[in-house]
Amino acid sequence: MSLLGIAIGSTDLPLTLTLRVMAAHLLPANWIELPAPHDPHHVIIWLVRTPRILAALLIGAALGIAGAQIQGLFQNPLAAPDIIGTSAGAALGAVFSIASGLAAYSLYFTPFFAFLGALITLFIVFTLSHHQNRHFITTLLLAGIAINAFIGAITSLLITVIWHDHEITREVLFWLMGGLDSRTWSHVSIILPGFLIGLTIALIYTRELDLLSLGTETALSLGVSVPTVQRIIFTNAALLTGMAVAISGIIGFVGLIVPHIVRLLIGPGHRYLIPGSALLGSTFLVTMDLLARTLHRPEEIRLGILTALIGAPFFLYLLLKESSERGLN
Repeated sequence: MSLLGIAIGSTDLPLTLTLRVMAAHLLPANWIELPAPHDPHHVIIWLVRTPRILAALLIGAALGIAGAQIQGLFQNPLAAPDIIGTSAGAALGAVFSIASGLAAYSLYFTPFFAFLGALITLFIVFTLSHHQNRHFITTLLLAGIAINAFIGAITSLLITVIWHDHEITREVLFWLMGGLDSRTWSHVSIILPGFLIGLTIALIYTRELDLLSLGTETALSLGVSVPTVQRIIFTNAALLTGMAVAISGIIGFVGLIVPHIVRLLIGPGHRYLIPGSALLGSTFLVTMDLLARTLHRPEEIRLGILTALIGAPFFLYLLLKESSERGLN
């Protein structure tokens, strides 16, 4: 799928040419002659599409892992970074870095403020929805709605303040709809370290997430330091969400759909759910990006629009299913 994503776009390229350019860069020197630096096919494949696809792989995996961790932390399959406001908080932090002009000084300001916004938002929602060591679906969803609305208002206010600068305003508005256009190797280098850290922490704490899913009291009785583990997990989920949003803007429902499907396929154990969510999340987002570039060629559909068109009905289905099961119980 990644190779197809590189070969197919507004201008389709032969798969053999794509493989040759990729091999020339990835294999040891002198095995395959590199194309001329200014060759248009080389520029499209290596400098335009390859970093974009790698960004899609990392962002999809990050959102999938973050969704799995948040669902385990809240013991709720309806929890997801965008549903409970974590993505909106990350977006607010990123918009602040752009509106304040800090992003112009360094690319690292945007992911830093995005992580900070995601962390603060997730902490607020976690605190609001936590009642007598249980997470109720109604409280969680209402807290998410309220936080999303409040953050949306602040984000709109920031956009209003910078409205006179049409270039920055256009950048922010398109960025809020989510997309991977113009992603470069610099963006890949920004998200890669944060993703590797987040993946490592997520894999280390799979057992603790399994025990938390049995209930707080059970986890405590089995030796889990629940408050510490909870802080580590939601900080890690905020890191992964913040890094993803900082690079692509808001791409909704990946963290909701992907862990749920993986859970249906291989079960709820986080030892397999975390890597499975990373794999399916990356595949899903690369596929959505390919569709975004090809459904309305030569124009590009915003990636966040496509994921919302798929994710919103899926969320309603889960909500109705959850309500039906609670009614039967």
